[in-house]
Amino acid sequence: MTLVQKLAAEFVGTFVLVLGGCGSAVLAAKFLGPDGANTGLGIGFAGVSLAFGLTVVVMAYGVGHISGAHFNPAVTLAFATSRHFPAVRVPAYWACQLTGALAAALVLRMSLGDIAHVGATLPAGSNGQAFLWEAVLTFFLMFVITAVATDTRAVGEAAAIAIGATVGLDAMFGGPITGASMNPARSLGPAIAAGDFTSIWVYLIAPPVGAVVAAATYQLLRAGPVAPTEAVVNTDLTREQA
Repeated sequence: MTLVQKLAAEFVGTFVLVLGGCGSAVLAAKFLGPDGANTGLGIGFAGVSLAFGLTVVVMAYGVGHISGAHFNPAVTLAFATSRHFPAVRVPAYWACQLTGALAAALVLRMSLGDIAHVGATLPAGSNGQAFLWEAVLTFFLMFVITAVATDTRAVGEAAAIAIGATVGLDAMFGGPITGASMNPARSLGPAIAAGDFTSIWVYLIAPPVGAVVAAATYQLLRAGPVAPTEAVVNTDLTREQA
Protein backbone atom coordinates (compact mmCIF):
# COMPACT_ATOMS: atom_id res chain seq x y z
CA MET A 1 0.00 0.00 0.00
CA THR A 2 1.19 3.53 -0.75
CA LEU A 3 1.38 6.18 1.96
CA VAL A 4 -1.45 8.09 0.28
CA GLN A 5 -3.70 5.02 0.52
CA LYS A 6 -2.83 4.59 4.20
CA LEU A 7 -3.57 8.24 4.95
CA ALA A 8 -6.87 8.09 3.06
CA ALA A 9 -7.85 5.02 5.10
CA GLU A 10 -7.06 6.84 8.33
CA PHE A 11 -9.18 9.79 7.21
CA VAL A 12 -12.13 7.56 6.34
CA GLY A 13 -11.85 5.49 9.51
CA THR A 14 -11.68 8.51 11.80
CA PHE A 15 -14.51 10.19 9.89
CA VAL A 16 -16.77 7.19 10.44
CA LEU A 17 -15.73 6.91 14.10
CA VAL A 18 -16.72 10.50 14.83
CA LEU A 19 -19.79 10.51 12.61
CA GLY A 20 -21.14 7.29 14.10
CA GLY A 21 -20.06 7.80 17.69
CA CYS A 22 -20.62 11.52 18.11
CA GLY A 23 -23.65 11.35 15.85
CA SER A 24 -25.25 8.84 18.20
CA ALA A 25 -24.51 11.16 21.13
CA VAL A 26 -26.09 14.10 19.32
CA LEU A 27 -29.21 12.12 18.43
CA ALA A 28 -29.46 10.73 21.97
CA ALA A 29 -29.47 14.30 23.30
CA LYS A 30 -31.91 15.45 20.61
CA PHE A 31 -34.61 13.10 21.89
CA LEU A 32 -34.36 13.98 25.56
CA GLY A 33 -37.48 15.42 27.16
CA PRO A 34 -37.63 18.85 28.87
CA ASP A 35 -36.73 17.22 32.18
CA GLY A 36 -33.75 15.39 30.68
CA ALA A 37 -35.53 12.03 30.53
CA ASN A 38 -35.24 9.82 27.47
CA THR A 39 -38.40 10.06 25.37
CA GLY A 40 -37.88 6.58 23.99
CA LEU A 41 -36.86 7.85 20.57
CA GLY A 42 -33.14 8.07 21.31
CA ILE A 43 -30.69 5.24 21.92
CA GLY A 44 -29.63 6.45 25.37
CA PHE A 45 -26.26 6.38 27.08
CA ALA A 46 -25.69 2.64 26.66
CA GLY A 47 -26.49 2.95 22.98
CA VAL A 48 -23.92 5.70 22.52
CA SER A 49 -21.25 3.56 24.18
CA LEU A 50 -22.17 0.66 21.90
CA ALA A 51 -22.09 2.90 18.84
CA PHE A 52 -18.53 3.99 19.53
CA GLY A 53 -17.41 0.42 20.05
CA LEU A 54 -19.11 -0.84 16.91
CA THR A 55 -17.67 1.89 14.69
CA VAL A 56 -14.20 0.86 15.81
CA VAL A 57 -14.92 -2.81 15.05
CA VAL A 58 -16.42 -2.10 11.64
CA MET A 59 -13.69 0.26 10.45
CA ALA A 60 -10.87 -1.88 11.87
CA TYR A 61 -12.10 -4.75 9.72
CA GLY A 62 -12.77 -2.35 6.87
CA VAL A 63 -9.41 -0.60 6.54
CA GLY A 64 -7.15 -2.19 9.18
CA HIS A 65 -5.26 -4.08 6.47
CA ILE A 66 -4.54 -0.78 4.70
CA SER A 67 -3.51 1.70 7.38
CA GLY A 68 -3.35 -0.27 10.60
CA ALA A 69 -6.65 1.29 11.78
CA HIS A 70 -5.25 3.72 14.33
CA PHE A 71 -7.98 6.42 14.01
CA ASN A 72 -6.42 8.02 17.09
CA PRO A 73 -3.33 10.25 17.46
CA ALA A 74 -2.64 8.74 20.89
CA VAL A 75 -2.51 5.24 19.40
CA THR A 76 -0.22 6.38 16.58
CA LEU A 77 2.14 8.05 19.06
CA ALA A 78 2.22 5.00 21.32
CA PHE A 79 3.00 2.68 18.40
CA ALA A 80 5.80 5.02 17.33
CA THR A 81 7.35 5.26 20.80
CA SER A 82 7.25 1.46 21.12
CA ARG A 83 8.83 1.08 17.66
CA HIS A 84 5.86 -0.59 16.00
CA PHE A 85 5.29 2.34 13.64
CA PRO A 86 7.68 4.60 11.66
CA ALA A 87 8.03 7.88 13.59
CA VAL A 88 8.43 9.82 10.35
CA ARG A 89 4.80 9.03 9.44
CA VAL A 90 3.31 10.26 12.71
CA PRO A 91 2.61 13.89 11.62
CA ALA A 92 0.88 12.74 8.43
CA TYR A 93 -1.30 10.25 10.32
CA TRP A 94 -2.19 12.91 12.89
CA ALA A 95 -3.16 15.36 10.15
CA CYS A 96 -5.49 12.86 8.47
CA GLN A 97 -7.03 11.74 11.76
CA LEU A 98 -7.78 15.30 12.81
CA THR A 99 -9.08 16.22 9.36
CA GLY A 100 -11.38 13.19 9.33
CA ALA A 101 -12.71 14.00 12.79
CA LEU A 102 -13.29 17.64 11.92
CA ALA A 103 -15.03 16.78 8.65
CA ALA A 104 -17.43 14.43 10.45
CA ALA A 105 -18.10 16.99 13.19
CA LEU A 106 -18.89 19.65 10.58
CA VAL A 107 -21.32 17.29 8.85
CA LEU A 108 -23.09 16.79 12.19
CA ARG A 109 -23.12 20.53 12.90
CA MET A 110 -24.49 21.46 9.49
CA SER A 111 -27.11 18.69 9.34
CA LEU A 112 -28.30 18.49 12.96
CA GLY A 113 -27.25 21.80 14.52
CA ASP A 114 -25.26 22.54 17.64
CA ILE A 115 -26.83 19.85 19.82
CA ALA A 116 -24.84 18.53 22.79
CA HIS A 117 -21.88 20.57 21.51
CA VAL A 118 -21.75 18.27 18.44
CA GLY A 119 -20.76 15.39 20.69
CA ALA A 120 -17.81 17.22 22.28
CA THR A 121 -16.28 15.73 25.42
CA LEU A 122 -16.61 17.81 28.59
CA PRO A 123 -15.60 16.92 32.16
CA ALA A 124 -18.38 16.32 34.66
CA GLY A 125 -16.04 17.24 37.53
CA SER A 126 -12.66 18.96 37.86
CA ASN A 127 -10.00 19.04 35.16
CA GLY A 128 -7.69 17.05 37.42
CA GLN A 129 -10.26 14.30 37.81
CA ALA A 130 -10.91 14.26 34.05
CA PHE A 131 -7.19 14.11 33.27
CA LEU A 132 -6.70 11.10 35.54
CA TRP A 133 -9.68 9.24 34.16
CA GLU A 134 -8.83 9.96 30.51
CA ALA A 135 -5.27 8.74 31.07
CA VAL A 136 -6.47 5.55 32.79
CA LEU A 137 -9.20 4.83 30.22
CA THR A 138 -6.70 5.27 27.39
CA PHE A 139 -4.24 3.04 29.25
CA PHE A 140 -6.82 0.24 29.25
CA LEU A 141 -7.53 0.74 25.56
CA MET A 142 -3.90 0.92 24.43
CA PHE A 143 -2.92 -2.03 26.60
CA VAL A 144 -5.45 -4.20 24.77
CA ILE A 145 -4.48 -2.79 21.37
CA THR A 146 -0.80 -3.50 22.00
CA ALA A 147 -1.58 -7.02 23.14
CA VAL A 148 -3.72 -8.07 20.17
CA ALA A 149 -1.80 -6.12 17.53
CA THR A 150 1.84 -6.79 18.39
CA ASP A 151 2.03 -10.07 20.32
CA THR A 152 1.90 -13.31 18.34
CA ARG A 153 0.63 -15.11 21.44
CA ALA A 154 -2.62 -13.13 21.35
CA VAL A 155 -5.62 -14.39 19.38
CA GLY A 156 -5.43 -11.93 16.51
CA GLU A 157 -8.46 -13.04 14.49
CA ALA A 158 -10.73 -11.20 16.91
CA ALA A 159 -8.46 -8.19 17.41
CA ALA A 160 -11.00 -5.68 16.13
CA ILE A 161 -13.73 -7.10 18.36
CA ALA A 162 -11.49 -6.96 21.43
CA ILE A 163 -10.54 -3.35 20.74
CA GLY A 164 -14.09 -2.26 19.97
CA ALA A 165 -15.33 -3.97 23.13
CA THR A 166 -12.72 -2.10 25.15
CA VAL A 167 -13.85 1.21 23.67
CA GLY A 168 -17.47 0.39 24.53
CA LEU A 169 -16.59 -0.75 28.06
CA ASP A 170 -14.49 2.35 28.73
CA ALA A 171 -17.36 4.52 27.49
CA MET A 172 -19.82 2.66 29.73
CA PHE A 173 -18.08 3.46 32.99
CA GLY A 174 -15.98 6.48 32.05
CA GLY A 175 -18.44 8.33 29.86
CA PRO A 176 -20.40 9.97 32.70
CA ILE A 177 -17.15 11.40 34.10
CA THR A 178 -15.23 12.63 31.05
CA GLY A 179 -17.13 11.57 27.95
CA ALA A 180 -14.54 8.78 27.55
CA SER A 181 -12.74 10.31 24.61
CA MET A 182 -9.42 8.42 24.73
CA ASN A 183 -8.72 10.15 21.44
CA PRO A 184 -7.47 13.74 20.85
CA ALA A 185 -8.90 13.87 17.33
CA ARG A 186 -12.32 12.67 18.46
CA SER A 187 -12.41 15.52 21.01
CA LEU A 188 -10.80 18.29 18.97
CA GLY A 189 -12.96 17.84 15.86
CA PRO A 190 -16.30 18.41 17.65
CA ALA A 191 -14.73 21.17 19.80
CA ILE A 192 -13.77 23.11 16.67
CA ALA A 193 -17.16 22.51 15.03
CA ALA A 194 -19.03 23.63 18.17
CA GLY A 195 -16.61 26.45 19.00
CA ASP A 196 -16.33 25.12 22.55
CA PHE A 197 -12.79 24.49 23.78
CA THR A 198 -13.66 23.98 27.44
CA SER A 199 -10.94 21.84 29.07
CA ILE A 200 -9.73 20.73 25.63
CA TRP A 201 -6.16 20.49 26.94
CA VAL A 202 -7.22 17.53 29.08
CA TYR A 203 -8.30 15.57 26.01
CA LEU A 204 -5.21 16.54 24.01
CA ILE A 205 -2.66 15.52 26.67
CA ALA A 206 -4.14 12.79 28.87
CA PRO A 207 -4.83 10.18 26.15
CA PRO A 208 -1.28 10.29 24.70
CA VAL A 209 0.15 9.97 28.21
CA GLY A 210 -2.03 6.96 28.98
CA ALA A 211 -1.35 5.34 25.60
CA VAL A 212 2.44 5.69 25.76
CA VAL A 213 2.56 4.30 29.31
CA ALA A 214 0.32 1.37 28.29
CA ALA A 215 2.50 0.44 25.31
CA ALA A 216 5.63 0.60 27.46
CA THR A 217 3.97 -1.47 30.18
CA TYR A 218 2.99 -4.24 27.78
CA GLN A 219 6.48 -4.24 26.32
CA LEU A 220 7.81 -5.01 29.81
CA LEU A 221 5.26 -7.77 30.37
CA ARG A 222 5.98 -9.51 27.08
CA ALA A 223 9.77 -9.45 27.54
CA GLY A 224 11.49 -12.83 27.24
CA PRO A 225 11.35 -15.79 24.84
CA VAL A 226 8.01 -17.18 23.69
CA ALA A 227 7.53 -20.93 23.65
CA PRO A 228 6.53 -22.21 20.17
CA THR A 229 3.42 -23.87 21.61
CA GLU A 230 2.16 -20.49 22.83
CA ALA A 231 2.34 -18.73 19.47
CA VAL A 232 -0.85 -18.23 17.47
CA VAL A 233 -1.63 -16.42 14.23
CA ASN A 234 -2.16 -12.69 14.73
CA THR A 235 -4.05 -10.71 12.10
CA ASP A 236 -2.39 -7.42 13.17
CA LEU A 237 -5.47 -5.37 12.36
CA THR A 238 -4.12 -2.35 14.17
CA ARG A 239 -0.39 -2.69 13.66
CA GLU A 240 1.22 -0.58 10.96
CA GLN A 241 3.97 -2.41 9.13
CA ALA A 242 7.13 -0.43 8.54
